[in-house]
Amino acid sequence: MGVFNCQRNKIRSEVKVEVYKMGVVETRFAELIWSHEPINSGGLVKLAQEELGWKKSTTYTVIKKLCGKGIIKNEDSMVSSVLSKEQYFARQSRHFVEETFDGSLPRFLAAFAREEKLSPEEILQIRRLIDEL
Repeated sequence: MGVFNCQRNKIRSEVKVEVYKMGVVETRFAELIWSHEPINSGGLVKLAQEELGWKKSTTYTVIKKLCGKGIIKNEDSMVSSVLSKEQYFARQSRHFVEETFDGSLPRFLAAFAREEKLSPEEILQIRRLIDEL
């Protein structure tokens, strides 16, 4: 399989990332990239083979897929993230709150707190976070 560069339209990828959820395998692959970036595509092929048991063609297929979703980029055979791990999961969390709780973070927290008793330390951390924001 040949080397390719991912070209992305910033506005299009921003919209797609908001709703795109990686599966378990894609997330494990993204974790490899986040942990080793920037990494050349040949090194990533070797790493994916060692860690995931993937063939070269599988690795390049998933690179292309995640590039198309605007999560990673492959420029001159160097693979790196477009979104950090934290950015990706923050966007996914925001999308979940928007879809499930009509965008209401207080409604989400209330639902969460009803099911999971918050420790005094967790409550303090939430208060600190609110104060910082």
